[in-house]
Amino acid sequence: MNDECLDIKRNNRIRKIKLTICQIVLLTLFLFIWEMLARYEIINEFIFSSPSSIYKTLVLYIEQGLLFKNIWISIYETILGIIIGSAGGIIIASILWYSKTLTDILRPFLNVLNALPKTALAPIMIIWAGASVRGIVVVAVSILIVITIISTHNYFINVEEEKIKMMKSFGATKTQLFTKLIFPSNIGNIATVVKINIGMSWIGVIVGELLVSKEGIGYLIMYGGQIFNQDLVMMGVFILSIFAFIMYVIVDKLEKFIIKKRGEKK
Repeated sequence: MNDECLDIKRNNRIRKIKLTICQIVLLTLFLFIWEMLARYEIINEFIFSSPSSIYKTLVLYIEQGLLFKNIWISIYETILGIIIGSAGGIIIASILWYSKTLTDILRPFLNVLNALPKTALAPIMIIWAGASVRGIVVVAVSILIVITIISTHNYFINVEEEKIKMMKSFGATKTQLFTKLIFPSNIGNIATVVKINIGMSWIGVIVGELLVSKEGIGYLIMYGGQIFNQDLVMMGVFILSIFAFIMYVIVDKLEKFIIKKRGEKK
């Protein structure tokens, strides 16, 4: 049995390594084709930029000491958006699980809020909250909090009815139901919501920075567009992609760690 488990783990590890190699090869091939198309003027480098030009711009901004300050501002705003929006959404979803009456009252309002184009309303939110980090964070939170509430609440109410009935038969209170069954059984689902919120928070931050900020990745993208510097625009997009991916990996590893610890306790 142990040998079988070891074989399964080894096969899974080999498969992950192969997938990683394929992903790296695919990315390298994409960048190579892009560079060749630009170098041989098959595509217009002024419009599409090229990997080498983006790299030169990246090095220039690092040497001038401008890059990391802008990156830090955007990361700070994004993390605040994720924490406030995710925690707030999960707390509200938990309250709605406790009260079906409150859920029925708020459901139409949540559906309307979810349907509103939050990015289009971003200028109004920034006027309300202020043209600062606070205003940008408010935009990010507004984009992800409603969908977090709806998604998390749906996960909570769709736990297997048989398990709930079994706990009730042993005299479990509603609080015990939530803390021992509903929330723990949805750790993976909540982690999935947080992963989605990473991208949504970045969208809110970039939109906010495009509107009012004089710092951040969104500002670099906007400034590059204003001066028709596509290298700067693509550099901003490239950096954005890297840090969004890093955040996703961190949450994914944290999810696996928590699930593993819970499995060991059981």
